[in-house]
Amino acid sequence: MIADKPFSQACENNKRPILQQIEQIFTAPMTVWEIGSGTGQHGCFFAQNLPHTIWQPTDLLENLAGISQWVKQSSLTNINAPLALDVREKGWPETGIEGIFTANTLHIMSWEVVSEFFEKLNVNLKVGAAVVIYGPFNFNNQYSSESNARFDQWLKLRNPRSGIRHFEDIVSLAANAGMVLMKKVSMPANNQLLVFQKQTQNYRS
Repeated sequence: MIADKPFSQACENNKRPILQQIEQIFTAPMTVWEIGSGTGQHGCFFAQNLPHTIWQPTDLLENLAGISQWVKQSSLTNINAPLALDVREKGWPETGIEGIFTANTLHIMSWEVVSEFFEKLNVNLKVGAAVVIYGPFNFNNQYSSESNARFDQWLKLRNPRSGIRHFEDIVSLAANAGMVLMKKVSMPANNQLLVFQKQTQNYRS
């Protein structure tokens, strides 16, 4: 039933500003992999508004049931059933991925997992692929707002290994994975949207 679907007010608040950006990025027919789809709201909304794309939701196994409800009730033909994906897995379900979108995930992951995430992007992305990352970031080792400072404290109380990441550290990880920052957009509620492009394949032993 619709009442049983998971719901995030934050997703409702930010989905349109995000769409205004990603509709300029995911312009060609492609499959976009959403890492950490959460409730499933973003995926259904973006698939509906980007009909030339195929949206592939992914998340940890325990979150798939809720995402599936959104997908089934959307009746969209360009959004796939969600896949279980832990970014630390050695083998992802697909290589040669053309596009990645992830929102509000890096500050939930531990720093070790964030690093692994970028290592997996190095292996699994097609050269030329776009990677869009949405969420709060620190700049020059400073919080960008008082609300972000409070949010970071709240995150660390829940899990000391989580926390708002430093923009410069993310750019460095991306560079090590053969990606270049193409665009940084200030978004509502003290968030940022970072757009990277995979330019080289950095194979590692």
